[in-house]
Amino acid sequence: MASPSLGGTRRVRPTSGAGSALVITVVHHPEDARIRQRQINALLAAGWKVTYVAPFRGFGLDVPPSRPADLGRGSLRCLNIARSSGQRRFPAWRAARTVMRALAQDHDVVLVHDPELVLAAAGLRMKNLIWDVHEDPAAALQVKSWMPKPLRRPLATAWRRAERMVERRHHLLLAEYSYQARFRRRHPVVSNSVSVPRLIMPPGGERVSYLGMVTMSRGCRTMIEVGQELRRRTNGAVRLEVIGEAADAEARKALHEAAAAGNLNWLGFLPSEQALARVQGSLAGLCLLRDLPNYRVSLPTKIMEYCALGVPVITTPLPLAADLIRSENIGFEVPWDDPAAVVEAILQLRAKPGLRRQMGANGYKVALRDYDWNRLSSDFVRIMNEILCRIRLRREQ
Repeated sequence: MASPSLGGTRRVRPTSGAGSALVITVVHHPEDARIRQRQINALLAAGWKVTYVAPFRGFGLDVPPSRPADLGRGSLRCLNIARSSGQRRFPAWRAARTVMRALAQDHDVVLVHDPELVLAAAGLRMKNLIWDVHEDPAAALQVKSWMPKPLRRPLATAWRRAERMVERRHHLLLAEYSYQARFRRRHPVVSNSVSVPRLIMPPGGERVSYLGMVTMSRGCRTMIEVGQELRRRTNGAVRLEVIGEAADAEARKALHEAAAAGNLNWLGFLPSEQALARVQGSLAGLCLLRDLPNYRVSLPTKIMEYCALGVPVITTPLPLAADLIRSENIGFEVPWDDPAAVVEAILQLRAKPGLRRQMGANGYKVALRDYDWNRLSSDFVRIMNEILCRIRLRREQ
């Protein structure tokens, strides 16, 4: 375990005003947009004191020093923890349990972002834990390359049962309205969104972007073939740029080989602000997830990010994504695993500047209307304050 200095423990006395939050992830990049750039920044701006425990060194980062918040009256303290990745998950699970045992009572709320952290809290009798449900873990287990195939289905079934127990004991936030169907009680939704800039540039004609984590199930192979064919069809005039960490060895190897061959540019992970700056002005933004259960009930965040930047979207026919494409005319829907169709959509946008500008403008209006964190952040803080009040009242009883 890459252990923080935990010190002694004490019980928090109920107080008035903004709260304190222990925010933990062992899976996500410490600069994850939902966790760090949106939720933590919103809490800091509202005056919360935040301790952020994340695998900084596991992602090759230094641990930022504790400091007052850049905005608001809050403060931020960062601690390193072991990273959970592939089959190496137990050390992070054990480290997270140690952190929660030591620090949970120092904070009004404990906000966890990974399913294994809910399991790590088992038996600790925590009354202040909030699970931010990012995905459907049972469905996600079906495509985890590190999970032995014979174990995937039984573990998914076991997790479904565990979720029902978790919602009886802890508070939940949902990233998608569709996740509500998995639970018996109603839970607040904090949708994935993006801080929509007030000024954007029109989509250009030379660069196609992909933003987000890269795996084979997220269309890595299709993207590589798109990059190769674009290079051939345009004599290198249009390039594919991939921004995001490769989450598995197969995707990393494939991207390294494609970049070495000159078929695409792979920038790896970039912090949200830098990544969005790179995407702005792109000819199109790609979302080529495959037809898998975990993706069918979600609207990928990358689609909102492309819209917020006025970039036309090219997506596979995921139900929510396809509905948005059709109803708002923000881009093209292409068949599953069909690089030729993706390339044709890109070339059509390149040949018709007016079309790509109109689709980009339509997407920007949608982002401002429905997915702007500049407005929705206040809803998140309100929800956190409501949970905080319930926790404090329970402590006083």
